[in-house]
Amino acid sequence: MPLTCQQLLSQYPTQWQAATIHPFLSQCQQGTIQPQQFNTWLTQDYHFVVEFTRLAASLIQSAPVAHLDLLLGGMVVLQDELNWFQAKATERDLSLDLPLQPTCATYCAFMADLAQAPYPVKATGFWAIELAYNQGWQGHSPMVEPYVEFADRWGNAAFTTYVELLAQQADSALQSADKALQTEAEKVFLTIAILEKDFWQMAYGGL
Repeated sequence: MPLTCQQLLSQYPTQWQAATIHPFLSQCQQGTIQPQQFNTWLTQDYHFVVEFTRLAASLIQSAPVAHLDLLLGGMVVLQDELNWFQAKATERDLSLDLPLQPTCATYCAFMADLAQAPYPVKATGFWAIELAYNQGWQGHSPMVEPYVEFADRWGNAAFTTYVELLAQQADSALQSADKALQTEAEKVFLTIAILEKDFWQMAYGGL
């Protein structure tokens, strides 16, 4: 029986909960996060999105034609997102030229490797990364200012629909994948769950 995205979520609820429920998000929701902690996350997340954009480009290179429309639409959103990060950094008087923290560097290296993986594997990983953002921010909404726009960006209904369509495309790719590729996709999912948890924690300087 082919692996599906829903099976991964059902099989590893504890790991996925750790990826999407974290004190960083709770404190953003309550307005108690320290500005320096949030700014640490913000500047590192910019670097993350740069590498994630490269991962998205690699999907387009190997995706079936039927999947291109959704992925190309996602690229337009990523272009807007990179510009938005730059605007947020300017508003907060932050430099985006800071070096990557070890946690961010590890995640970026993982995505660079994932970009070389067969399409069913990286389609699963791409979906998982987007889902983590969607569920993380949506699950801690509504937020207080100045964090409302962050929750809205990744927790809005249109983004949820996009992530659901990514799951359908990943499922389609996994349908014809052999057992080895399905096992690799499962490992990628679990690695992303760990990396997401670590990335939220990074804001506290603990990783």
